[in-house]
Amino acid sequence: MTADVIDLDALTLDAVKAGALAGSPVTVLGLARSGIALARFLHDQGARVTVYDGRSADQLAKAIDQLGGRPITLAAGPDVDPASTWAGAALVATSPSITPDYNTTEPRLRGRLQALVAAHAAGEPGAPALVSESDLFLRLCPAPTIGVTGTKGKTTTSSLIHAILSADPLHPAILGGNIGTPLVERLPELTPDHRVVVELSELQLPALSRGTTVAVYTNVTSDHLDRHGSVEAYRRTKRRLAEMVDPDGALVLNLEDPVVGGYAGLGTAPVVLYRNDAPVPGGIGVLDGWIVAAAVERLPLAGGGVAQAGPGGAIMPTDELGIPGRHNLSNALAAIAVGLMFGIAPDAIRTAAAAFTGVEHRLQPVGIVDGVRFVNDSQGTQPDAVIAALRAFPAPVVLIAGGRDKGVDLTGLAAVVGETAYAAVLVGESGPTLEGLFRDAGLARTARAETLEEAVTTADALAHLALGGAAPGTLATVLMSPAAASFDMFEDYAARGRAFTAAVGRLAADREDAREAQRQAGGAT
Repeated sequence: MTADVIDLDALTLDAVKAGALAGSPVTVLGLARSGIALARFLHDQGARVTVYDGRSADQLAKAIDQLGGRPITLAAGPDVDPASTWAGAALVATSPSITPDYNTTEPRLRGRLQALVAAHAAGEPGAPALVSESDLFLRLCPAPTIGVTGTKGKTTTSSLIHAILSADPLHPAILGGNIGTPLVERLPELTPDHRVVVELSELQLPALSRGTTVAVYTNVTSDHLDRHGSVEAYRRTKRRLAEMVDPDGALVLNLEDPVVGGYAGLGTAPVVLYRNDAPVPGGIGVLDGWIVAAAVERLPLAGGGVAQAGPGGAIMPTDELGIPGRHNLSNALAAIAVGLMFGIAPDAIRTAAAAFTGVEHRLQPVGIVDGVRFVNDSQGTQPDAVIAALRAFPAPVVLIAGGRDKGVDLTGLAAVVGETAYAAVLVGESGPTLEGLFRDAGLARTARAETLEEAVTTADALAHLALGGAAPGTLATVLMSPAAASFDMFEDYAARGRAFTAAVGRLAADREDAREAQRQAGGAT
């Protein structure tokens, strides 16, 4: 028996709360983070949920545990025809990584999805609509949303926006999306008084049918060419958020990025431009060491009019920011612009931005061990991000890099490594390639390591070698910024970052044990 297909355009959060999904058979594709959140949310709203995943039930054991014992039907394994799981379904919902658009989706599943999309578009009876977790959230969310995208800097910018908006106790702020926290399960608690910051990746953007209230762009260079095929195709995907932004919202653009700056003519929403220089009218920038606003307008939902600022538009000194590097100054400008548009007072913005020291796996300080600072930048998988990380710290810097090659040009990175790094320790599948590129670019000191723990030990030794002729009080930096994906050695970038942090912790403990042994030996004589 075929269920009545759900009309997504007529579905509202109030209708869902009133039972619009009760008894409806719904299929969820993929049992990773977003799929787990979708399955729980849809079940809790009364739907009869089936989850499809090409992995076996044994491989999915941890994910199944996260369903919390809900009576959800699991269709798992390579022998299951994915199309059979949505026969008679009222709706099909997907994780971001499962899409008919890209060849990175398993070929059989991709083909079935393409047929489903075509059937639904043709109005075939019983053909359910296909919706992603992020699109379902934006369709139903009653609160203003701030979408943040870009090739690099998304996570830091999203997190700082959240920290700034959290300074307003009357409007609770929520953070999620590509940053690692699916938002669909938060829908039942949200109201128009909330503010929701959504990090959006190139995987999520093509599936969106709704824009955000505010769209923030950090930069657009090139990445994920294995999925998009060309830089031009990747950039077309990225501009989608700008094309759909709410006309009563705003578009926040990095004027120093030529691709992003060109988005200023898209849509009908007001544009707020930011740059690491004197601000343009209506924008935000830097003047005489201060972040300054040039009459940034508040959003209509925040009362409209020019946002409050100090004398001459002053917000805060740049050296008070809690995150290092010129690229992070740019990220901070974007976040502060959003805070101003939502009516956050300048002193509250200044306090929040000064207290914000970054996010895990993104230029995250791990510790200082005997004059060597260790920094976890495991999310630095793209050359521009690694270049920015290298330039965020004074010499000497020892770089740990390598992993699974992402298919992007690394010659520009190699040139910067040759100019700025004291040494590099290479790991993973791309280690030999990187070592050759770095050597050709003039880097005199390189080493190879089989494990990340070995890389930390080797990098520490090279850092101490660099400190041998340095002035007293100089810090060396060991920067783990891989310029590669993690999947050759780790489950994901977070697992790689945690392994790096643990290795530094063991190094520190071993040093302390050695010092304690020396103290005890000295006391015994």
